[in-house]
Amino acid sequence: MKTIWTLARMTFREAIRRRIVLTGLVLGLIFLAVFSVGFHFVYTSASAEIPTAPEAIDNLMKNEFVNMIMLAGLYAVTFLSAAMGALLGADTISGEIISGTIQTVVSKPIRRSDVILGKWLGFAILLAGYAFLMSGGTVLSVWLLSGYTPHNILTGVALIFLESLLIMTISLACSSFLSGLATGSVVFGMYGLSFIGGWVEQIGSVLQNDTAVQVGIVTSLLIPSESLWRRAAFEMQSPISAAIGMSPFGTISVPSPLMIGYAIIYLVLTLMAAISTFNHRDL
Repeated sequence: MKTIWTLARMTFREAIRRRIVLTGLVLGLIFLAVFSVGFHFVYTSASAEIPTAPEAIDNLMKNEFVNMIMLAGLYAVTFLSAAMGALLGADTISGEIISGTIQTVVSKPIRRSDVILGKWLGFAILLAGYAFLMSGGTVLSVWLLSGYTPHNILTGVALIFLESLLIMTISLACSSFLSGLATGSVVFGMYGLSFIGGWVEQIGSVLQNDTAVQVGIVTSLLIPSESLWRRAAFEMQSPISAAIGMSPFGTISVPSPLMIGYAIIYLVLTLMAAISTFNHRDL
């Protein structure tokens, strides 16, 4: 276990040194600034346009509007966190094999499984910081400007982090036997498949088309990343939006807790596959 933690610290420091992390952080801070400014003007204009009504109704209408905008911001955060996870893992094994760095590490009395677990743990810690910074910054911005706090915020943010962790694990597994470019192509292709499948299921639920819903479910079984976002959105959307499906960034077809459990098992099995593949790879 000590070896894994040592490798995790080394991976964390190396990831911080790489420009992709700095670039992602800078772009994330720019996103938070743009979102905050945009939300301020949109919220101010919308508040002025809402018709005069009793205070309770006025507050309800404002909260529904703010919840929709906040979910839109978190939807973007989900993509940024997933992209960060994919880019972190894409070149970590294959790149070090090409450069010869990994041969230096595995020549020491270190198990290959510890190398994978150490890298995974280091990236997981980095992703946790990034996902919670971005999600927390978005929610904090909304609260400071409107006083609104979503329901089940910790559960929602944890699911957003879990999605990015899943994508990073898939990327790490692919990197154990593919080149960095091929890994990126596969991971973003799978993420796109999950994205489309989730929307097909949502639209199928609105139209009550069972075939479209089944297509979405099958896609979720192939890669459950979009299911994690839709469950996070369900946890954080307002009760009225959940009841009538009025928010385009909310969810109508709600993934069950069993799907969340499936996503966790999927992640663990993918990590085990990465270890097995790396153990048998000729270096």
